[in-house]
Amino acid sequence: MGKHAYVFPGQGSQFVGMGKDLYESFTAAKEWFEQANEILGFRITDMMFSGTDEDLRQTSVTQPAIFLHSVIRARLLEGFKPDMVAGHSLGEFSALVANQTLSFEDGLRLVSQRARAMQEACEMQPGTMAAVLALDDAIVEEICASISGIVVPANYNCPGQLVISGSVEAINIACEKMKEAGAKRALVLPVGGAFHSPLMEPAREKLAAAIENTNFNQPNCPVYQNVTASAISDKDEIRKNLVAQLTAPVRWTQSIQAMWADGATKFTEVGPGKVLQGLVKKIASEAEAESIA
Repeated sequence: MGKHAYVFPGQGSQFVGMGKDLYESFTAAKEWFEQANEILGFRITDMMFSGTDEDLRQTSVTQPAIFLHSVIRARLLEGFKPDMVAGHSLGEFSALVANQTLSFEDGLRLVSQRARAMQEACEMQPGTMAAVLALDDAIVEEICASISGIVVPANYNCPGQLVISGSVEAINIACEKMKEAGAKRALVLPVGGAFHSPLMEPAREKLAAAIENTNFNQPNCPVYQNVTASAISDKDEIRKNLVAQLTAPVRWTQSIQAMWADGATKFTEVGPGKVLQGLVKKIASEAEAESIA
């Protein structure tokens, strides 16, 4: 019998109204959302349920909002017992609450600190990201390495879809070179900064301090972390990889391939949107993929 993997979305999956149905339908969900408002010191539920797109696009709001939607939805699932978990960037924190490495409260606090640190890093050193479509990963890597400014592969989303990250100038140069090399598209994304690049170093240092002061438990199933794209069950290694993740690429393609190779036949995306369900289908086409929002 195949194994059941649960995966959790990252930034970009947010939408106005997210989580509202859970809040209104389940007493437990309402309590968890209210607890989150208290921990964060502001009513994030107001922004999630009836804010504007702009409110939800602020990194300091987006990340805890997606985390809350994902984690609360997972907690409400009947018979929730993952064989393995993974999360895309921010989603890795949701995955670590799902496999009990982190408590709900500690996970939320870390996500909030991470989001604030990332927003500050974006303001200190402006940067951006671009999606490169239909170009071999090796060619994308080669072009990034050939440019003198800061530009690096950031998200290996699925074969033929790689996101690059770096300074605005270097990204613009890279996009031109990618098109010349045969990319179907090289498109600058509407994001607030250069996530998963060396420009996130100030945020990495702050997150490292926060993680150092947080209790981590031994997980009840392996997490396939973005940095290694392999099954990790050691809590100290999980800590180290979480810190490294801010300036390292998200190896999503490789993570799903590893989960499939390790026996996962069913992937359930838990949280807002269906982005990961689509990526799983492109990476492991024989796997069963679904999403639960």
